[in-house]
Amino acid sequence: MKAVREMDHNGLLLCRIQAETFELSVEKAGTSSEISIRRFMKSEAAQLLDSGAILYRMYEPQDLLDDIEEQYGASTYGSVKFSRDEMHWIGYLYRYFSYTYRLSSQQVYRIVKGKELRDVYLPYHSLDPGQAIERILEAKHYPLDDEGEMRRQLEIMKRIRMAGEAAQVHEETEEKKRYR
Repeated sequence: MKAVREMDHNGLLLCRIQAETFELSVEKAGTSSEISIRRFMKSEAAQLLDSGAILYRMYEPQDLLDDIEEQYGASTYGSVKFSRDEMHWIGYLYRYFSYTYRLSSQQVYRIVKGKELRDVYLPYHSLDPGQAIERILEAKHYPLDDEGEMRRQLEIMKRIRMAGEAAQVHEETEEKKRYR
């Protein structure tokens, strides 16, 4: 897995919007930071950022938080709040990852959760975002080149095929038991 798009002006604007929204959530969201992150990354608001449509609307970070609360309802679930700096960096990094790798917010969230990013905040927050993402992917054993990606996909196909063959053998065995 490697970046497929260079960061540009629009990408930087999207990163800023998401970072400010995450930072604001520390004060404004009633949920823990982990819940706020999960809600955001799976929200319709995140889809506005994924598509870039938000750049053509008059949206502020508070508007995004309001949209998320409207979508999911008010909640006070959880109590652990990350620092404003941590949330800013997490929001920025998620959007940078999504934009440069052309992945949806949900896809990026499946790869790395908010708590995992918080755990690497201290050693990685001073790195270039692209370098931080590469290190995270390396730690999670995601290949960073085309050859490695092909090997990873081949392994997935083999596991699927083997699971299918195992299921077929199981069905045949069960069928033979019925006729005994």
